[in-house]
Amino acid sequence: MKIFEEIESEVRSYARAFPRLFDKALGELIYDEDGNEYIDFLAGAGSLNYGHNHPVFKEKLIDYIQRDGITQGLDLHTRAKGEFLESFNENILKPRDLDYIVMFTGPTGTNAVEAALKIARKKTGRENIISFTNGWHGQSLGSLSVTGNSTHRGGAGIALHGSTRIPYDGYLGDDFDTTNLLDKMLSDSSSGVDKPAAVIVETVQGEGGINAASMTWLQSLSEICKRHEVLLIVDDIQAGCGRTGTFFSFEEAGIYPDIVTLSKSLSGYGLPFAVVLMKPEVDQWSPGEHNGTFRGNNHAFVTAKAALDYFWKDDTFAKEVQRKGQYIAERVDRIVAKYGEGNFNSHGRGMFRGINCVSGDLAGQITRKCFQNGLIIETSGADDHVVKFLCPLTISDANLQKGIDILEKAIKEVCDKADSIPEEKDFFEGDYSVSDEASKSDMVEPENNKAAS
Repeated sequence: MKIFEEIESEVRSYARAFPRLFDKALGELIYDEDGNEYIDFLAGAGSLNYGHNHPVFKEKLIDYIQRDGITQGLDLHTRAKGEFLESFNENILKPRDLDYIVMFTGPTGTNAVEAALKIARKKTGRENIISFTNGWHGQSLGSLSVTGNSTHRGGAGIALHGSTRIPYDGYLGDDFDTTNLLDKMLSDSSSGVDKPAAVIVETVQGEGGINAASMTWLQSLSEICKRHEVLLIVDDIQAGCGRTGTFFSFEEAGIYPDIVTLSKSLSGYGLPFAVVLMKPEVDQWSPGEHNGTFRGNNHAFVTAKAALDYFWKDDTFAKEVQRKGQYIAERVDRIVAKYGEGNFNSHGRGMFRGINCVSGDLAGQITRKCFQNGLIIETSGADDHVVKFLCPLTISDANLQKGIDILEKAIKEVCDKADSIPEEKDFFEGDYSVSDEASKSDMVEPENNKAAS
């Protein structure tokens, strides 16, 4: 462990939360160098939807390497890329009646987002991008401009331009449809909002606190984009590849985004891989206008094809994810009803679920206690107050139950020791107590004015 302290940057994060030297992993289990076993509810921050070292993918990759298959292909035509495209078209696009062009970008999620923003601006000739409160889209400058988190935005070191922030679904309370606000602002030439090139949205905000947009809100957002001739970008980097119960997280809403970004679990094996999907009319690139050296990761093409062929030829796997998602939801609902003095609540959709513990301190205590008892689980949200489920979708029923049992025990122990559980602040409750005297003055002011006149 000494070498990490000596020469690795202070920027490291997960290593501080889980200070062990990890050496081996299989499925939903990960082991440290002393042989201690942990159930993994982090799964490479959602990049391991099919678990660690899936045996089918591993065999395909080893065979490919042993026959000296191309590793780095830039954007050359390779057999591995062609076979991935054929599988993606047959297993994903055609069954969903989606007519998308596939663009291979640099290998990370933020590369895909940068490309999506860039092509939207090129296609429309407009600069502004509508993004949402608590949204998270990556760490490079363009992606940060549409990301909400102030800490990460502050790390840019320069002003971030080109985006207008709009409240996400539920941000202004359950009774306020924020798409109506967007529609009004785009319809009013004096709203101060420049007509945007695109709207970028996560259907479930992962880093923002597992906030799940309703299907009606997503449908309304899609219609507003069409009405105002604005492109709709769905960032499906964390919520996609089955995490919500369907391959794309927007399927249940029945919408057809103009642009979709995918990364994280796309390779199936945790190998770097990202793509931008776009409607054919959006594909306005000139050759080489946007590229990246590592857009040709052929090892990722091999394992991605294996994942599509193995899990997505029919809806069997999706139904399993939905079943497990229902189990997680039921367990979480019981937990929040039992602990937290009624102040905890459940967020999310499918196997993308979180427990809002209101306090970042409480959530941190809970995840640390989980780790002590063999469960790796992290937090999200503006104040790290949401305990976040990102277990592999392939997790066994037994280990899913065991992991949640460990979490529930940790929540009980932390809550039992807490002096009190903070209530979630309601900014729209209408508390006027601070300005009682001012209110009285305001009420008599008209009379005073009348007398003066």
